[in-house]
Amino acid sequence: MTKKIILGGGCFWCTEAVFTAIQGVKDIKPGYMGGKRENPTYEQVCSGATGHAEVIQITYDDELLSLEDLLYVFFYTHNPTTLNRQGADVGTQYRSVIFYEDHQQAEIAHQVIAKINDDGVYTDNIVTEVSPAVVFYEAEDYHHQYFIRNRNQPYCMAVIEPKLVKLLQHFKDKIKPELL
Repeated sequence: MTKKIILGGGCFWCTEAVFTAIQGVKDIKPGYMGGKRENPTYEQVCSGATGHAEVIQITYDDELLSLEDLLYVFFYTHNPTTLNRQGADVGTQYRSVIFYEDHQQAEIAHQVIAKINDDGVYTDNIVTEVSPAVVFYEAEDYHHQYFIRNRNQPYCMAVIEPKLVKLLQHFKDKIKPELL
């Protein structure tokens, strides 16, 4: 059975690249959620004026990948302790956010956050927003599979590659075998 969840961990190119490698992930769509403007463009979202976050909509097989495991990957492959910032990307469009589809997803998200905070994984507490899903606006075509198509671009090499190395170090058992 497949389920969906929408995650924002800064730049959607990064989060898409990470989750593309995870077993049980069936589909990923980059897009925008949580803002005021209908049908926003990338340029409008990047301006910070629309209130949207860059997100990915993940469709996953919950028999192969639990939501808890998916969220642990999410929290370990971006910095969930910085408000409206991921590295050099600053603004509400880069906020750490989970847009849940139902009450159970919200409860699991809060449990995982509490566990990571209690375990002292980060020096600071997690500031990830946990909000109900609203209208998802799919990003323009050129954002889909961005890392796969632009692997040698300096941004991809400097920002995305280290996230994939971290993914391999911490979640090797969750990576699709064909990618190892």
